[in-house]
Amino acid sequence: MGADHSHNHGGGALRAGARHQKRLAISFVLIATFFVVEAVGGVLTNSLALLSDAGHMLTDAIGIGMALAAIQLASRHAERAATDRGIGQNTFGLYRLEILAAFVNSLLLFGIAIYVLVEAAQRITGEPEVLGIPMLVVAGLGLIVNLVAFALLREGSKESLNVEGAYLEVLADTLGSVGVIVAAIVLEVSGWTWVDPVVGAAIGLWILPRAYRLGGQAVRILLQAAPPDVDLEAMRAELGALSGVVDVHDLHVWTLTSEMENASAHLMVSVGTDTHDVLDQAREVLQTRFGIAHATLQVEPADHQGCDELQW
Repeated sequence: MGADHSHNHGGGALRAGARHQKRLAISFVLIATFFVVEAVGGVLTNSLALLSDAGHMLTDAIGIGMALAAIQLASRHAERAATDRGIGQNTFGLYRLEILAAFVNSLLLFGIAIYVLVEAAQRITGEPEVLGIPMLVVAGLGLIVNLVAFALLREGSKESLNVEGAYLEVLADTLGSVGVIVAAIVLEVSGWTWVDPVVGAAIGLWILPRAYRLGGQAVRILLQAAPPDVDLEAMRAELGALSGVVDVHDLHVWTLTSEMENASAHLMVSVGTDTHDVLDQAREVLQTRFGIAHATLQVEPADHQGCDELQW
């Protein structure tokens, strides 16, 4: 490419995770503080439903803390790279830390769900003494905390997988608090002690499929699979239909982190084709048709030798 070809990938805009960092921080403080209250309340009232909700609040706090740390580290690395233009060893930055945080969040969700189900199975045949009124008070306060965090993270969950992981945990915990409140009321009115482990188990069962979906999304990105909404064959066809292009090979599309899709490809052109024009057309197709603003494109003349010798 000539020196006059423009390379502007819109790097000045904040990525999805960083835009919602302050709301994540507020949610972290609220949830971490109330986890202590709910854990103590669960022990004092001997309630599995309340303890399971406290355990889930702990995973919320850990998960949101990891999400915040990942965003902060990725942002600092990006700022240093922009300032000194140094490449270093992390040529893609530390953006993947946000996806790793989402993956670990899913593992935490799995762990707490399985623990609650096992504990519920052990308790359901017994008749433990559970204090309904204190359990109801603590669960009610927990619901308020979760609703605040839920409102703070809802918007960001639509834009960032990292924030979505934290949001799903808070959502599950919000429903868990509702379940504990219902269990406390039924327990106090009817005296049915079995309702406590049943509600605890229900919370665990509700968490499992959501943890699976979040983990699956994170693994897909970590394996560098193409985004599910990108039609690779259509992309190959549209790039191949550009004026002067005779072949498209080594096409790769992957997600670096939420809202950061990347593509690379080799475009073989007929001898004498204006490579500037091909590059401009290809970038336009990728951005307008497939939403990919960052692409690395190698334009090679048809008489070039060597690319076909690659084995992978």
